[in-house]
Amino acid sequence: MPNIVSPRALMGLIVPSTNTTVEAEYNRMTPPGVSWHAGRIWIRNEDLADDASFEQFLVELREELGRALRDVMTCRPDRIVMGMSAETFWGGKEGNAQFEAFVKERCDGLPVTTGAGACHEALTKVGARKIGIITPYQPVGDEQVRLFFEELGYEVHAVQGLACTSATNIADVPAEDVRKAFLDVNSSDVDALVQAGTNLPAVEVAARLETEIGKPVIAINAATAWHALRTAGIDDQLTGHGSLLERF
Repeated sequence: MPNIVSPRALMGLIVPSTNTTVEAEYNRMTPPGVSWHAGRIWIRNEDLADDASFEQFLVELREELGRALRDVMTCRPDRIVMGMSAETFWGGKEGNAQFEAFVKERCDGLPVTTGAGACHEALTKVGARKIGIITPYQPVGDEQVRLFFEELGYEVHAVQGLACTSATNIADVPAEDVRKAFLDVNSSDVDALVQAGTNLPAVEVAARLETEIGKPVIAINAATAWHALRTAGIDDQLTGHGSLLERF
């Protein structure tokens, strides 16, 4: 519900408690009259050192997600935006649909933006069919991201997982490592590059790389911010954060 400070939109933003990138990047991509209000999912164990740890992380996240949604609803947001991504890719196309339904059911039917859904909408907007993907995940997470896009008909050229060992140190990956990962999954016949993992700082890297390689490079936080704004009827073109927010 818009208010005096945010007359255009008040967005409920769900983030894991270990995440230090989402709010910082979103705040740089905010038009006048819009605000983001976080409900934080308590993460009791940040370990992501292997596939088993990664899957246990998601089990615990699911247990706490409902509380974060409950809390953020008390500020009466216009939309729920998921500043977390692994769970939105899990189970492929149907898994994302079930996740959106779960969130809507607990949020009085409010519209929901997920990372997986926003990336699909962004790729559709730029007309991409063959893609390269980077993530901060372990292999089990990478395969879920691949599954989601392949079930939607994309050709996945490559997935590069950075295998970060904790939920917090994802935010410590240097910009040069993010850039290298993008280049590693690129090729002359790839239409666009995509990044999953909302705690990975990638918006600025992706925006610069688009200019360098001449094709869309979609950072997930830019995709979710773009999707949330555009579906709320906010069409401001914002520079410095990539072509989605600047051109579409």
